[in-house]
Amino acid sequence: MGDWAATRRVWEKWAAKSVGSSGAPLKGALLINYDPSAPSRLLPVIAEQDGTNLTAIDMQPFLDYVKQNNLQMEFFTIGKSQYLVTSMHEHWFCGRCINTSNPGGEGVIVMQIGAYLLVALYEGSLGSASQAMVAVDQFEWQLNKRSR
Repeated sequence: MGDWAATRRVWEKWAAKSVGSSGAPLKGALLINYDPSAPSRLLPVIAEQDGTNLTAIDMQPFLDYVKQNNLQMEFFTIGKSQYLVTSMHEHWFCGRCINTSNPGGEGVIVMQIGAYLLVALYEGSLGSASQAMVAVDQFEWQLNKRSR
């Protein structure tokens, strides 16, 4: 995925437009260094985050869930929110929050991009999910473009 400085520039440019600001499709996003083949004693590092305040310890149950690769059989948590997988694809999956107080609902899109996991959180339903997916796709495209 290229050098860290280039990845950070892509993140900062993307996050400024896509996360947390008025009209942005995402309420929060995390970029996690993730290597499923690494020894389990090594905690993945949250490389970047916007709109959230989570630690590697907060994310460990989620990362254990991803590593087990049993996505449709269990719920997963990110912070205090509990999610159910609604869609799975080769390098990404979506989930809906089952304990939200938001009447429009909340969701998450998780995409593996090389040695990273992008975790994109959004509020709302179908239209919001579509806008969130566009934002996630844009980040993947920009990051992969830099690595060529």
